[in-house]
Amino acid sequence: MKKTRLLVATIGSLLAFPVLAEETSVTQHKEDIHVTPASGHTLTANVSLVSDYLYRGISQTGTKPAIQGGFDYARSGGFYAGVWGSSISWISDSLAAGGAGASNAGVEVDTYLGFKNNFATDFSYDVGYLRYNYPAGNYTLLPNFAKADTDEVYGALGYKWLILKYSYSLGDTFMVSQARGTSYVDLSANYPIADTGITLGAHFGRQSYKGTSASNLKAGGADPSYSDYKLSVTRDFSGFVLGLAYSKTNASTAPGAFYKVLNRDLGQGKAVLSLSRSF
Repeated sequence: MKKTRLLVATIGSLLAFPVLAEETSVTQHKEDIHVTPASGHTLTANVSLVSDYLYRGISQTGTKPAIQGGFDYARSGGFYAGVWGSSISWISDSLAAGGAGASNAGVEVDTYLGFKNNFATDFSYDVGYLRYNYPAGNYTLLPNFAKADTDEVYGALGYKWLILKYSYSLGDTFMVSQARGTSYVDLSANYPIADTGITLGAHFGRQSYKGTSASNLKAGGADPSYSDYKLSVTRDFSGFVLGLAYSKTNASTAPGAFYKVLNRDLGQGKAVLSLSRSF
């Protein structure tokens, strides 16, 4: 379906971002758009427009555009914290389609904190906590479903331009109830081409749901587990970052499937454009 920053360019869930300040570095996942300062304290803000908000390959806006943004605080030594937000529609769309959902659920606000640093020259690590918050009106919940708010812990290991990340859910996960142990494994490559402002990206991820509710959904033909794939390219134009990506999943579209809402395949293969600015 599916971490303070006035957003970074997200082509779906993964993009490469420009350096925000001298001697700083920026990671490239939605969950960890934060800056590691060379010294002292750093506060950054970003904003972006995307033609479709894809998260882990799944459209969060019913295949429509979104505006996103947030702020990040970081200090030397590796600590970071922040908040990020985006317009969404998937929760209210699900309700309108006769499933579980909530009225007036048009915003996602994520809060996060963590610690990241480099070691052995070319290696890096990142560990942290992320909460996905979905302020909403009245929920209508069916068996196997819960409110959308989700808590995850994560750890990542990087080598040069490669990152392997593991995210672990602490309970209800994106409306699937009793889903503790649900995980997302993400292998990403973001290769900057020297002196061009261009970054090439490739990504593979696997969302694996656990628990009784997930098993019940799978038995009913609405398996919430899936894999996603992505290729992307970004170009920095004097601080404005233009991005293009192609993303696809193997999420189920069988009758009553978890990722087909209002006759829209939320995990279909599609190209996504983004434009962002960092401050």
